[in-house]
Amino acid sequence: MGMKYQAVFVDRDGTIGGNGHFVHPKEFRPYSFSEEAIGMLRASGLRLFAFTNQHRISRGEAAEEDFYEEFAKLGFEQAYICPHEPNQGCDCHKPAPGMLLRAAREHALDLTRCIVIGDVGSTDLLAAAAVGATKILVRTGWGEGSIGRYRNSWAQTEPDYVADDLLDAALWVVEQNNTRL
Repeated sequence: MGMKYQAVFVDRDGTIGGNGHFVHPKEFRPYSFSEEAIGMLRASGLRLFAFTNQHRISRGEAAEEDFYEEFAKLGFEQAYICPHEPNQGCDCHKPAPGMLLRAAREHALDLTRCIVIGDVGSTDLLAAAAVGATKILVRTGWGEGSIGRYRNSWAQTEPDYVADDLLDAALWVVEQNNTRL
C-alpha cells in the first residue's frame, strides 16, 4: 500500500473561497466546506500547498505577508504566490509552471505524483499539465465557465476529474490515494 500521491496544490480564489476575483486576505472568506476539505487532505498524509496568482501585490494593494498568514491559518504547509502582473514575463504566473517547479525543488517532489486543484482551466490546469501533475477542476469560482464557454482556452488538456467543489475534490483525492498502486 504505497501512497500514490505526494502533495496537493490548491488555488485560492474561486477554489478555497471568494468569487474568483481578487479579495484581500483580511476580507477573504473560505467556502463553508473548505476547512473540512483542507483538514481531510492534511489528515490523509499528503503535503498541502497553496499556489496563487496575486498581481495586486505588485500594485501595492496587498502584501505578500497577508497571504502567507492567511494560508498558514487555513492549514497549508506552504504557499507559493506570484505577485507579478501577467505581462511581466515571469516564470511563476500561471499558466507558467514556475511555482510548481519551485515547490518541487524545495520539497523534493515528483510533480507527476502531485495534484493541482483549481477553478481556471487556462491557468491552474495548464500549469499542472505542463509538469504532468494530476488535474482537478472545481465548478466553483470560474469553474463552470472553464468547462463551458472558455473551454477552448485550454482545449489541449483534459481534467482528470471535474469536482463540484473543493470538498468533492478532496474526497476524490483521498479515495484515489487509498487505492492500491
